[in-house]
Amino acid sequence: MLLIAGTIPIPDLPLITGKASLNGEFLEIEGHHIPCTQGTAAMISAAVVTTDYLKINPPHALIIGDTGKGKGSHELYEYLIKNIAKISPHTLALHYCLPDIGLMRRLCEATTKCTQRPVMIADAASMYATKAAYKASEFDILTPDASEMAFLADADATHPAYIAKHLFDTEVSDIPKLINAAYENKGASKLLLVKGAIDYIVRDGEIVDTVTDPNVPTLEAIGGTGDTITGMTSAFTYAELEPHEACIIAAKANRMAGQYVNATPATSVRQIIEQFPNVFKEHLCQWSGVCYSEGGQ
Repeated sequence: MLLIAGTIPIPDLPLITGKASLNGEFLEIEGHHIPCTQGTAAMISAAVVTTDYLKINPPHALIIGDTGKGKGSHELYEYLIKNIAKISPHTLALHYCLPDIGLMRRLCEATTKCTQRPVMIADAASMYATKAAYKASEFDILTPDASEMAFLADADATHPAYIAKHLFDTEVSDIPKLINAAYENKGASKLLLVKGAIDYIVRDGEIVDTVTDPNVPTLEAIGGTGDTITGMTSAFTYAELEPHEACIIAAKANRMAGQYVNATPATSVRQIIEQFPNVFKEHLCQWSGVCYSEGGQ
């Protein structure tokens, strides 16, 4: 199972868990229709499209409403801590939850009771919690952008708002320096996918690949396009591609989808996601070395 967990900024949305699918402009989970915008919904939607193309089981979503007060995040953490051993997913991908160091530590401990340790992926505020709880090195993949990379590199910061100024100032000009610092300070996972003008794929501190083409600068202005990369990465990892391959393909596919749709700042993330099957059909065989016909191998 691919389990993707995170909060949605919808007040009073209850805890929902079930298979995710797309229904027009909406993400559908157990009869609930969630707008396919940025954040957790975009991440899950990208994973749905990817698993559908690959003809594998769709992602199992765990979501709850939280508009920043933390109640929903706390409930989601507690549900995972209590149930993760029973669920025992192949891949666990965490997105936005209000960072809580204690709960993240408890969740990491709970995953050790799974039948087999899941592949662990984190983005957004869940990634912040892994670093603040000194648990980043227990994760398989983290997917920071450039400013978040500065946070992972800061040995003392517990939130991106508190990054040391000298690290923040180097974020654009010297990502490799920040990568080195993150690994030295145990603020990085086994594999990093650093998203930006240049996408860096890093394994155990070594940059193993970069992705720069196609260059679609307008993607930076479209909310959710970082979340889609993490969603695809999660799905390809669940499909048992090597983690670094999953990251490279997701980074390339995201850029190519932006090119296919002739992205502008007014383009929605849903329009980007809709292009993924076309991108996969044209390029996935070349990128992965595994040829898929009408989805599936």
